[in-house]
Amino acid sequence: MYRVRALRFQPTVLSSAGKAFARRGPQWTRHVQHAAQQGRLHSGFATPWLSAAVGAGLSGLAFTSWHISQPASMPETNGLEVMYADRETMLKGVMEICDALGPDSVTTDEDDIERHSYSEVSTSHCAAKPVAVVTPKSTDEVSIIARICSEYKIPMIPFAGGSSVEGHFTAPYSGLSIDFSQMNRIVAFHEEDMDVVVQPGVSWVELNNSIKESGLWLPMDPSPTALIGGMVATNCSGTNAVRYGTMKDWVLNLTVVLADGSVIKTRHRPRKTSAGYNLTGLFTGSEGTLGMITEITLKLAPIPEAHSVAVATFPSVRAAVACASKIMRQGVPIAAVELMDEVQMGVINKNGGSGGRMWEEKPTLLFKFSGTAQSIAADITKVETISSQSGGSAFEFAKTEQDMHDLWSARKEAVWAMCAQRPEGTQIWSTDVAVPLSRMPEIIDLSKKESSALGLFSSVLGHVGDGNFHQAVMYDPGNAAQTQAVQECVRKMVHRAVEMEGTVSGEHGIGLGKKECLLDELGPETVGVMRTLKKSLDPHFLMNPGKVFDP
Repeated sequence: MYRVRALRFQPTVLSSAGKAFARRGPQWTRHVQHAAQQGRLHSGFATPWLSAAVGAGLSGLAFTSWHISQPASMPETNGLEVMYADRETMLKGVMEICDALGPDSVTTDEDDIERHSYSEVSTSHCAAKPVAVVTPKSTDEVSIIARICSEYKIPMIPFAGGSSVEGHFTAPYSGLSIDFSQMNRIVAFHEEDMDVVVQPGVSWVELNNSIKESGLWLPMDPSPTALIGGMVATNCSGTNAVRYGTMKDWVLNLTVVLADGSVIKTRHRPRKTSAGYNLTGLFTGSEGTLGMITEITLKLAPIPEAHSVAVATFPSVRAAVACASKIMRQGVPIAAVELMDEVQMGVINKNGGSGGRMWEEKPTLLFKFSGTAQSIAADITKVETISSQSGGSAFEFAKTEQDMHDLWSARKEAVWAMCAQRPEGTQIWSTDVAVPLSRMPEIIDLSKKESSALGLFSSVLGHVGDGNFHQAVMYDPGNAAQTQAVQECVRKMVHRAVEMEGTVSGEHGIGLGKKECLLDELGPETVGVMRTLKKSLDPHFLMNPGKVFDP
């Protein structure tokens, strides 16, 4: 093991090999920029990547002071030493896990490791990779994994659907990727109680399909590839959050394996309780940094009698967002209201359209309604009136179920359409913020103007019914000027959200990419409380280290 006390450097121009290394993703550049501003490259960044960086030719970083000793620990956290195993020791631990769970549960195949290290829809990446991937099938097996990893000081990185955009499943300190896709059983369905117990690898889409005959559903609507374990870990939401809230509102209890392998259940099944601390809420949204979720009890809701969808176009993004705010302020019980700007509509068209049609390339609001047929008809009339008063046109609503799917298809296909149109060698930097409803028109308008001025592909879309929006920019990570310009644009958007009493992440979490942003939003005292909780549950910082804050 190696201890890196500190790495002080003076940033210079990266060599061509260094630039190639930086193409692994914007995270390298962000870390180096931040370290340059601070005058030091912190040990948590340096240790796992030092050899890879040197091998990639990062001669442009002139290290003026660093110290490596052996044996040692890394990194150090306010008097708490964190020991991470070297690769050889990690592989010994992996072999012990293989013996305990069976060889079919563990793989060191390079393609499997790569799939668990990188995603083209993710904004945040790192060069380090896990040494192996393990696929447990039960809470007991997860407990065995945690006990062995704790003994060998191997970082544990939970992996669910792999649809995170903030690098939650990356392995900046290497370690073991723990893939929950094989824990995919519906354990118990309590129809009369309107709840269901599932393992973390259950797909929310498949869950809803399997119980729909009961007239119940889980009303979350994130990426169709998302699995419930990851949805809980990131407190996801999606398009239906306006009416149904976020994931935290639907989790009744959790079974969690802690870093030392001990197993806890956060509470029982009643819909309300005031018995002790809200540990369910503590682990929901903790991004795998406090424990590994192995079983989830979820509330369910009655499926509405009817649904419908409508769309309208607007002369500007600001006019569209102002319309959405007015609809919310007037109390229309909308199920969802989504914004897609003119660039996004153009991308859909370049990809062949959606729902059997081509779309007007204007800022567009897509509305979702649910309730009785009579209430939906009244709500559509109200929304059409407000849209017209706000400068909207081409208002269209679904008259059949097929119309509904066709109209909503543009929103569901947005991310994949962008990926399909992404030029070779470029990456998508996509991130989200959320602000109070009254500030939404201003922040979206300013952010769109600044991103458009980059001269790159940039697009805005989001869940404007609850003040949450996403900005996506395509750029060449090998082009230092483009990378820096995109970073500055995103930095302005995030800081503006904080200044407006908003949040740096409405639904994607902090992950690898927004740790500094979290500190800007909450301050060192609040983040310090989070650190204290982390240390009490995970004293060796083995649970998904490098996410939310650095060790």
